[in-house]
Amino acid sequence: MRADSKPRLWQHVLFLISFSLLWEFAANKGLIDPSFVGTPLGIATFTIDNFFNARLWGDLAWTLFSVLSSFALGSVCAIAIGLAFVTWPRFEAFCEPYLGALNALPRIALVPLFILWFGLGVGSKIAMGFSLSFFIVLSSTVAGIRGVSQDHITLTRTLGASSRDLFFAVTLPGAIPVLFSGLRLGLIYAFLGVVGAEVIASERGLGQQLSYLASTFAIDGVWSLMIDLALIGMLIVKLLNMIERRLLHWQ
Repeated sequence: MRADSKPRLWQHVLFLISFSLLWEFAANKGLIDPSFVGTPLGIATFTIDNFFNARLWGDLAWTLFSVLSSFALGSVCAIAIGLAFVTWPRFEAFCEPYLGALNALPRIALVPLFILWFGLGVGSKIAMGFSLSFFIVLSSTVAGIRGVSQDHITLTRTLGASSRDLFFAVTLPGAIPVLFSGLRLGLIYAFLGVVGAEVIASERGLGQQLSYLASTFAIDGVWSLMIDLALIGMLIVKLLNMIERRLLHWQ
Protein backbone atom coordinates (compact mmCIF):
# COMPACT_ATOMS: atom_id res chain seq x y z
CA MET A 1 0.00 0.00 0.00
CA ARG A 2 1.40 3.41 -0.94
CA ALA A 3 1.98 5.94 1.83
CA ASP A 4 -0.48 8.43 0.35
CA SER A 5 -3.22 5.77 0.25
CA LYS A 6 -3.10 5.03 3.99
CA PRO A 7 -6.02 6.33 6.06
CA ARG A 8 -5.33 9.55 7.92
CA LEU A 9 -5.64 9.84 11.70
CA TRP A 10 -8.60 12.17 11.38
CA GLN A 11 -10.38 9.58 9.25
CA HIS A 12 -10.08 7.01 12.03
CA VAL A 13 -11.25 9.55 14.60
CA LEU A 14 -14.22 10.52 12.44
CA PHE A 15 -15.18 6.88 11.92
CA LEU A 16 -14.99 6.05 15.64
CA ILE A 17 -17.03 9.12 16.61
CA SER A 18 -19.66 8.38 13.96
CA PHE A 19 -19.87 4.74 14.99
CA SER A 20 -20.20 5.65 18.69
CA LEU A 21 -22.92 8.23 18.01
CA LEU A 22 -24.85 5.75 15.87
CA TRP A 23 -24.48 3.09 18.59
CA GLU A 24 -25.66 5.49 21.32
CA PHE A 25 -28.61 6.66 19.20
CA ALA A 26 -29.71 3.09 18.45
CA ALA A 27 -29.54 2.17 22.15
CA ASN A 28 -31.49 5.26 23.27
CA LYS A 29 -34.20 4.67 20.67
CA GLY A 30 -34.57 1.02 21.64
CA LEU A 31 -33.32 -0.29 18.29
CA ILE A 32 -30.80 -2.41 20.18
CA ASP A 33 -30.91 -3.62 23.78
CA PRO A 34 -28.18 -1.90 25.85
CA SER A 35 -28.50 -4.68 28.43
CA PHE A 36 -26.77 -6.98 25.92
CA VAL A 37 -24.57 -4.63 23.88
CA GLY A 38 -23.94 -1.70 26.26
CA THR A 39 -23.58 1.93 25.19
CA PRO A 40 -20.53 4.07 24.36
CA LEU A 41 -21.44 6.53 27.13
CA GLY A 42 -21.73 3.70 29.66
CA ILE A 43 -18.41 2.23 28.52
CA ALA A 44 -16.68 5.61 28.82
CA THR A 45 -18.16 6.19 32.28
CA PHE A 46 -17.09 2.75 33.50
CA THR A 47 -13.59 3.24 32.06
CA ILE A 48 -13.10 6.57 33.84
CA ASP A 49 -14.42 5.23 37.15
CA ASN A 50 -12.38 2.03 36.88
CA PHE A 51 -9.22 3.99 36.07
CA PHE A 52 -9.04 5.15 39.67
CA ASN A 53 -9.78 1.69 41.04
CA ALA A 54 -6.72 0.08 42.63
CA ARG A 55 -8.10 -3.37 41.78
CA LEU A 56 -7.71 -2.63 38.06
CA TRP A 57 -4.00 -1.89 38.36
CA GLY A 58 -3.40 -4.91 40.57
CA ASP A 59 -5.15 -7.19 38.10
CA LEU A 60 -3.28 -5.55 35.22
CA ALA A 61 0.07 -6.19 36.91
CA TRP A 62 -0.96 -9.80 37.61
CA THR A 63 -1.92 -10.41 33.98
CA LEU A 64 1.12 -8.68 32.48
CA PHE A 65 3.48 -10.61 34.76
CA SER A 66 1.93 -13.89 33.62
CA VAL A 67 2.01 -12.89 29.94
CA LEU A 68 5.59 -11.65 29.91
CA SER A 69 6.86 -14.55 32.02
CA SER A 70 5.22 -17.18 29.82
CA PHE A 71 6.36 -15.41 26.65
CA ALA A 72 9.96 -15.02 27.84
CA LEU A 73 10.18 -18.62 29.04
CA GLY A 74 8.53 -20.00 25.91
CA SER A 75 10.71 -17.90 23.58
CA VAL A 76 14.00 -18.78 25.27
CA CYS A 77 13.20 -22.50 25.25
CA ALA A 78 11.94 -22.36 21.66
CA ILE A 79 14.99 -20.50 20.34
CA ALA A 80 17.36 -22.86 22.15
CA ILE A 81 15.62 -25.96 20.80
CA GLY A 82 15.36 -24.37 17.35
CA LEU A 83 19.13 -23.87 17.29
CA ALA A 84 19.58 -27.48 18.34
CA PHE A 85 17.28 -28.63 15.51
CA VAL A 86 19.25 -26.68 12.92
CA THR A 87 22.55 -27.97 14.30
CA TRP A 88 21.44 -31.60 14.60
CA PRO A 89 18.80 -32.44 11.97
CA ARG A 90 18.53 -36.02 13.24
CA PHE A 91 17.48 -34.70 16.63
CA GLU A 92 14.77 -32.65 14.90
CA ALA A 93 13.58 -35.69 12.93
CA PHE A 94 13.30 -37.67 16.16
CA CYS A 95 11.38 -34.95 18.04
CA GLU A 96 9.12 -33.86 15.16
CA PRO A 97 6.28 -36.41 15.63
CA TYR A 98 6.08 -35.74 19.37
CA LEU A 99 6.11 -31.96 18.98
CA GLY A 100 3.58 -32.21 16.16
CA ALA A 101 1.23 -34.22 18.39
CA LEU A 102 1.62 -31.78 21.28
CA ASN A 103 1.07 -28.78 19.01
CA ALA A 104 -2.13 -30.34 17.66
CA LEU A 105 -3.63 -30.56 21.16
CA PRO A 106 -6.37 -28.01 21.94
CA ARG A 107 -4.37 -26.23 24.63
CA ILE A 108 -7.37 -24.47 26.16
CA ALA A 109 -8.65 -27.93 27.16
CA LEU A 110 -5.47 -28.35 29.24
CA VAL A 111 -6.38 -25.47 31.57
CA PRO A 112 -8.04 -27.78 34.15
CA LEU A 113 -4.86 -29.88 34.23
CA PHE A 114 -2.64 -26.83 34.54
CA ILE A 115 -4.79 -25.60 37.43
CA LEU A 116 -4.56 -29.02 39.06
CA TRP A 117 -0.77 -29.09 38.67
CA PHE A 118 0.10 -25.44 39.34
CA GLY A 119 -2.92 -24.07 41.23
CA LEU A 120 -5.10 -21.02 40.62
CA GLY A 121 -2.16 -18.59 40.79
CA VAL A 122 0.22 -17.37 38.12
CA GLY A 123 1.78 -20.82 37.65
CA SER A 124 -1.13 -22.23 35.67
CA LYS A 125 -1.39 -19.03 33.61
CA ILE A 126 2.31 -19.08 32.76
CA ALA A 127 2.00 -22.74 31.75
CA MET A 128 -0.91 -21.90 29.46
CA GLY A 129 0.87 -18.97 27.81
CA PHE A 130 4.04 -21.04 27.45
CA SER A 131 2.19 -23.89 25.73
CA LEU A 132 0.83 -21.50 23.09
CA SER A 133 3.87 -19.32 22.40
CA PHE A 134 6.53 -22.07 22.41
CA PHE A 135 5.56 -23.83 19.18
CA ILE A 136 5.08 -20.59 17.23
CA VAL A 137 8.50 -19.23 18.16
CA LEU A 138 10.11 -22.63 17.57
CA SER A 139 8.84 -22.88 14.00
CA SER A 140 9.84 -19.29 13.19
CA THR A 141 13.32 -19.84 14.64
CA VAL A 142 13.96 -22.88 12.48
CA ALA A 143 12.45 -21.24 9.38
CA GLY A 144 14.39 -18.02 9.93
CA ILE A 145 17.78 -19.67 10.33
CA ARG A 146 17.28 -22.02 7.40
CA GLY A 147 16.08 -19.13 5.25
CA VAL A 148 19.40 -17.30 5.50
CA SER A 149 21.11 -16.96 2.12
CA GLN A 150 23.57 -19.81 1.59
CA ASP A 151 25.62 -17.56 -0.70
CA HIS A 152 26.30 -15.21 2.24
CA ILE A 153 27.25 -18.13 4.45
CA THR A 154 29.61 -19.59 1.83
CA LEU A 155 31.23 -16.22 1.19
CA THR A 156 31.76 -15.60 4.90
CA ARG A 157 33.34 -19.00 5.36
CA THR A 158 35.58 -18.38 2.36
CA LEU A 159 36.81 -15.20 4.01
CA GLY A 160 37.91 -17.25 7.01
CA ALA A 161 35.18 -16.42 9.52
CA SER A 162 34.84 -18.70 12.54
CA SER A 163 31.59 -20.50 13.37
CA ARG A 164 30.90 -17.95 16.09
CA ASP A 165 31.47 -15.00 13.76
CA LEU A 166 29.35 -16.69 11.09
CA PHE A 167 26.44 -17.11 13.49
CA PHE A 168 26.46 -13.59 14.95
CA ALA A 169 27.42 -11.71 11.76
CA VAL A 170 25.36 -13.56 9.15
CA THR A 171 22.96 -16.21 10.43
CA LEU A 172 21.37 -14.34 13.35
CA PRO A 173 20.89 -10.98 11.55
CA GLY A 174 19.46 -12.77 8.52
CA ALA A 175 17.00 -14.72 10.67
CA ILE A 176 15.75 -11.73 12.70
CA PRO A 177 12.84 -10.70 10.39
CA VAL A 178 11.30 -14.18 10.39
CA LEU A 179 12.14 -14.71 14.05
CA PHE A 180 10.44 -11.49 15.12
CA SER A 181 7.36 -12.37 13.11
CA GLY A 182 7.12 -15.49 15.24
CA LEU A 183 7.86 -13.55 18.42
CA ARG A 184 5.05 -11.09 17.70
CA LEU A 185 2.60 -13.90 17.06
CA GLY A 186 3.88 -15.84 20.06
CA LEU A 187 3.35 -12.82 22.29
CA ILE A 188 -0.22 -12.42 21.07
CA TYR A 189 -0.96 -16.08 21.70
CA ALA A 190 0.65 -15.93 25.16
CA PHE A 191 -1.61 -12.97 25.91
CA LEU A 192 -4.67 -14.85 24.67
CA GLY A 193 -3.72 -17.97 26.60
CA VAL A 194 -3.18 -16.17 29.90
CA VAL A 195 -6.40 -14.15 29.69
CA GLY A 196 -8.35 -17.22 28.55
CA ALA A 197 -7.04 -19.23 31.51
CA GLU A 198 -7.93 -16.36 33.85
CA VAL A 199 -11.47 -16.31 32.48
CA ILE A 200 -11.86 -20.01 33.25
CA ALA A 201 -10.44 -19.91 36.79
CA SER A 202 -8.05 -17.56 38.54
CA GLU A 203 -7.33 -15.77 41.80
CA ARG A 204 -6.68 -12.44 40.10
CA GLY A 205 -6.15 -10.90 36.67
CA LEU A 206 -8.04 -8.97 34.04
CA GLY A 207 -9.51 -12.21 32.68
CA GLN A 208 -10.97 -13.05 36.09
CA GLN A 209 -12.42 -9.54 36.36
CA LEU A 210 -13.82 -9.88 32.85
CA SER A 211 -15.49 -13.18 33.76
CA TYR A 212 -17.05 -11.60 36.87
CA LEU A 213 -18.42 -8.62 34.94
CA ALA A 214 -19.91 -10.91 32.28
CA SER A 215 -21.55 -13.10 34.91
CA THR A 216 -23.20 -10.02 36.47
CA PHE A 217 -24.31 -8.67 33.07
CA ALA A 218 -22.15 -5.54 33.45
CA ILE A 219 -21.83 -5.25 29.66
CA ASP A 220 -20.31 -1.76 29.75
CA GLY A 221 -17.58 -3.10 32.03
CA VAL A 222 -16.97 -6.06 29.75
CA TRP A 223 -16.49 -3.78 26.74
CA SER A 224 -14.28 -1.46 28.76
CA LEU A 225 -11.95 -4.28 29.78
CA MET A 226 -11.97 -5.70 26.26
CA ILE A 227 -10.81 -2.33 24.94
CA ASP A 228 -8.14 -2.19 27.66
CA LEU A 229 -6.88 -5.65 26.69
CA ALA A 230 -6.78 -4.71 23.00
CA LEU A 231 -4.79 -1.53 23.73
CA ILE A 232 -2.35 -3.40 25.96
CA GLY A 233 -1.78 -6.02 23.27
CA MET A 234 -1.18 -3.33 20.65
CA LEU A 235 1.32 -1.51 22.87
CA ILE A 236 3.29 -4.68 23.57
CA VAL A 237 3.45 -5.54 19.87
CA LYS A 238 4.53 -1.96 19.08
CA LEU A 239 7.37 -2.39 21.58
CA LEU A 240 8.51 -5.55 19.80
CA ASN A 241 8.40 -3.71 16.48
CA MET A 242 10.63 -0.97 17.91
CA ILE A 243 13.12 -3.57 19.14
CA GLU A 244 13.14 -5.25 15.72
CA ARG A 245 13.78 -1.95 13.93
CA ARG A 246 16.58 -1.22 16.37
CA LEU A 247 18.22 -4.58 15.66
CA LEU A 248 17.84 -4.10 11.89
CA HIS A 249 19.04 -0.49 11.78
CA TRP A 250 21.89 -1.55 9.50
CA GLN A 251 19.53 -2.56 6.68
